[in-house]
Amino acid sequence: MSASALAIIVAGIAGVALTAYLLLGGADYGGGVWDLLASGPRRTQQRELIAHAIGPIWEANHVWLILIVVLLFTCFPPAFAALTTVLHIPLTLLLIGIVLRGSAFTFRAYDATHSAVQERWGMIFAIASVLAPVLLGIVVGAIASDGVGTAWATLGQSGVEFVPVFISSWLNAFTVCLGLMTLVMVAFLAATYLTVEAAHDRELQNDFRRRAIISALVLPVIAYATLVAAEPLAPRVHKVLLHLPIQIAATIAGLGALVALWTRRFRVARVCAAALVVVILWGWMFAQFPFLIPPVLTLFEAAAPPPTLRAFLGAIAVGFVVLIPSLWYLYGVFRGSPHPSAPETHH
Repeated sequence: MSASALAIIVAGIAGVALTAYLLLGGADYGGGVWDLLASGPRRTQQRELIAHAIGPIWEANHVWLILIVVLLFTCFPPAFAALTTVLHIPLTLLLIGIVLRGSAFTFRAYDATHSAVQERWGMIFAIASVLAPVLLGIVVGAIASDGVGTAWATLGQSGVEFVPVFISSWLNAFTVCLGLMTLVMVAFLAATYLTVEAAHDRELQNDFRRRAIISALVLPVIAYATLVAAEPLAPRVHKVLLHLPIQIAATIAGLGALVALWTRRFRVARVCAAALVVVILWGWMFAQFPFLIPPVLTLFEAAAPPPTLRAFLGAIAVGFVVLIPSLWYLYGVFRGSPHPSAPETHH
């Protein structure tokens, strides 16, 4: 197998891992958003359902993020160097958010049960759940808008200034819009997923149904703002996302989710919501192919030598034999358990 074919296969695995992280871990972040915005007479029940839905498996979802980091470090080391150097500030903040979120979620479950302690940990969990997807979207936007590549190319020159390289490269109108779009997208995913989880309680199900519909209506608005901001700052993304097949696929998935939510076909809505996220994510990846760090580093230029790629593919094949059945069993065990009559966490 040629070196270019190996690089494409490994990049495809990275794309699948990123998709899994957004569909599963992203929905967990969205659960934190709705934890922050829990309201009404069923506020406590809403938070209990969120905790029940993400509690058993939320940590397992980070396996996909770990896989992406290891894959980049091993198989595309120049890209890993560029990303972790230029984007060290948002990546560090993202890591802090992930750690704070996980710690707060755990302490909220096992710390003292009186309300002041629970509210403190709950607030940390919810705020970190909001900040993490925004930062993730900003990182993706910085890559797509050529900010990382341009900054990386200037690092070897004399007279390099801190702000243009390490701040302006990832902080602009397009990246902020994409960060907010990511936040709305994970909130939409979570609310849609939670309508299925709340099948035992129609009123609670209606709470998340309303949230899912509102998110579905807000998402096109912020997506349009992102598209407008992309024209001057990320023209490659703007051009590709205007392609008719991508727009048709996104429209069908979005409208399908909205109609299914309106007609209370929640499992169909869940599939359509996931499909919409996949279309958006893979549209971005298609937009910048063959670049890993546009416009300076292509997939093939960044790839490690073929023996390294072959060894990684062998290792990942063995790993998936263990990982996929284990995750399937984990999801099956906890999704098959009944909803508890008593809360799993105290608020």
